[in-house]
Amino acid sequence: MTPAGEGGGEPPLLVLWERLVGDLLDRTAKFPKTVRFTFAARIDGIVLDFLERVAEARWAPVPRRRELLAQADLLLVRLHVLLRLAHDRRYLDTGGFEHVVRGVDEAGRMLGGWRKHLDGRS
Repeated sequence: MTPAGEGGGEPPLLVLWERLVGDLLDRTAKFPKTVRFTFAARIDGIVLDFLERVAEARWAPVPRRRELLAQADLLLVRLHVLLRLAHDRRYLDTGGFEHVVRGVDEAGRMLGGWRKHLDGRS
């Protein structure tokens, strides 16, 4: 498999995340009205920020790509925390939480592979 951002086609991470974005946005839209503009908005913002970092990294020169992917990694950490809190507060049911976290974890593994590939370069 070609690392994300190398060779032709879309990076697999970008393809995966584009699928997850819709799912996550649909789920946060169902959060209670009292937290939709605070808690849900933060999750939505992180999800979209991650998409932007990965999309930009696709075309960025290697030094900038490393920076963008490091930022994306931190966004995933923040997203995990918020998703756990959403589940604990019952804004996300267990099935939805598990489904979303599986996708986020897969994205994290792909991101880690991309970063490792870049670190192998001089």
